[in-house]
Amino acid sequence: MSRLFRALALVLLAASCGGASGTAPRQLDNACSIVKERPEYVRAFKAAERRWGVPVHVQMATIYQESKFISNARTPFRYAAGVIPIGRQSSAYGYSQALDGTWKEYVQDTGSRTARRDRIRDATDFMGWYMAETQERLGIPVSDTRNQYLAYHEGRSGFARGSYRNKAWLVRVAGEVDARSNMYAAQLQRCRVRGL
Repeated sequence: MSRLFRALALVLLAASCGGASGTAPRQLDNACSIVKERPEYVRAFKAAERRWGVPVHVQMATIYQESKFISNARTPFRYAAGVIPIGRQSSAYGYSQALDGTWKEYVQDTGSRTARRDRIRDATDFMGWYMAETQERLGIPVSDTRNQYLAYHEGRSGFARGSYRNKAWLVRVAGEVDARSNMYAAQLQRCRVRGL
């Protein structure tokens, strides 16, 4: 009997390690589908909204742009001479693509010592913390998806300096994030998902 128990425990352990880890939901253009497929996302988004005031649709649009909802997303490698990998473009990682230094600041400020960037609840809490701080320091409302995204991408200092103004591609992307946020907001109003 103990052999059977050990074998069953091993199978369960192996199954819990695999599965959908790192994969995105199937229909990324449908907010209702995303939250129905991943109920843990609803809990995470709502917790961040309650704690930091950042609307669910703003969080979702930003995560879509940063990682396409892939939990272990990383920036691409850089190559020397076109073939020799010399490291990643940045330390950005996880759902929120938080940089090492910014993540460390979040952990220190919130006391979230066990937080991980590849866990949706921690990533949304980080995003809420960052956007709430941006609202406090720069006066950008947490509901202003476009400018919150620009400050998120460029950092608060870069946004304050207007570094995004010389990056037409980034201004275009911020507009796309804002449009997706509006689309998600409209979709979420129509869907019947428990907890929303």
